[in-house]
Amino acid sequence: MSFAWANQYEPKSDFTKWIDEKLPLPRLIYNAVGAGYPVPRNLNYMWNFGFLAGLFLVIQIITGVVLAMHYAADTSVAFGSVEHIMRNVNYGWMLRYAHANGASFFFIVIYLHIFRGFYYSSYKAPREMIWLLGVVIFLLMMATAFMGYVLPWGQMSFWGAKVITGLFGAIPIIGEPLQVWLVGGYAPNGATLNRFFSLHFLLPFVILGVVILHIWALHIPGSSNPTGVEVKSESDTVPFHPYYVAKDGWFLGLVVAIYAGFVFFAPNALGHPDNYIEANPLSTPAEIVPEWYFLPFYAILRAFTGDLVIPLTGIVLVPAKLLGVIAMFGSILVWFFLPWLDKSPIRSGSYRPLFQKFFWVLVVTMGVLTFCGGAPAEQPYILISQIATAYYFLHFLVILPIVSQIEVPKPLPFSITEAVLGKDGEEPKPISAAPPPQSGGGDLPGGALQPAE
Repeated sequence: MSFAWANQYEPKSDFTKWIDEKLPLPRLIYNAVGAGYPVPRNLNYMWNFGFLAGLFLVIQIITGVVLAMHYAADTSVAFGSVEHIMRNVNYGWMLRYAHANGASFFFIVIYLHIFRGFYYSSYKAPREMIWLLGVVIFLLMMATAFMGYVLPWGQMSFWGAKVITGLFGAIPIIGEPLQVWLVGGYAPNGATLNRFFSLHFLLPFVILGVVILHIWALHIPGSSNPTGVEVKSESDTVPFHPYYVAKDGWFLGLVVAIYAGFVFFAPNALGHPDNYIEANPLSTPAEIVPEWYFLPFYAILRAFTGDLVIPLTGIVLVPAKLLGVIAMFGSILVWFFLPWLDKSPIRSGSYRPLFQKFFWVLVVTMGVLTFCGGAPAEQPYILISQIATAYYFLHFLVILPIVSQIEVPKPLPFSITEAVLGKDGEEPKPISAAPPPQSGGGDLPGGALQPAE
């Protein structure tokens, strides 16, 4: 976002002038996250989660690189190498727990970031590319997390890999060769572990590259805001530094404190106990479940229990397994089309009363799917999953387009400043009937207090 009123970078010393001339990195940082980047003045705490996602990505990369120095991608020693890290490497237990819980916290802040985008329609023009790149990041995260879950080579690692890679076999014609190529055989083995370890190490750096593109795309139209009204003047913005650095900074401290609480006091609360049992291809766990952040999509996969057949003939058009695979991937791919499915000219859900109701139904639906994904594959959980899955797709493909056409939104403020301070040009009004003070102080003439921004 380039405004004439944005503060311009001015090198102070001869050294910074030389650096700015040869490699303008300080200028780039200043314009990206410093006083040279004007941000809407009304951002709430839901705008903190993108920054937190970047923090957890850095934590995952740093801890992952150190863990890779001590890990052995061999089925005969992989489980033992993880135990070696936990017991013998200096602070290895902390690195392993920081990495494992960091993945969970990464997904927590990303899910909050995504649902903030749903509510405030962050996918609408002119920010479609920001949204599309964000969905790509989420898909890369899911692939990276799945491969990382296999590396400890515990029971849930092995059987989770067997189930998920087996889904590719449902694809007609190319499915089985694709599955064998991906796994390196007909069941997860040493080749699988080597391939997954290589990709798990590589993909975070690919994610980092897409994140840079995501931030670059963000700086072209600028940040959205809770009103959905575009910036109109200098009074609508404040510099990112120091205002939002301070706002994001204390919130970061709070989240890191909670994260540290899990790492040091409840490190296994978000994992599965069966993964502390070494993988055994001859012993199937009672319940095979993925990590919690995959559970909604796992429930969608399991919701399809019957084949799609031609009536009266019994001819199978699409097997149930393939239907589940299509629905599972489709549940994320549908997000790519949100900029065109939601045709409402109003961005913010705060001004769309009908949309708000359906949004909260969607939130509850995701909670139900998460619960059902971790429940046994039996009734009534399968039926509940089927109902929730049907609503999930109806929300995006039917309800959202219809609501965007028929709802009557609330009136929007003229500007961001009006939303924060009241109508432009109005004199601030006293907030109490107390008589004006007899002496100076911080009060305005006539007893009116300075309105809080």
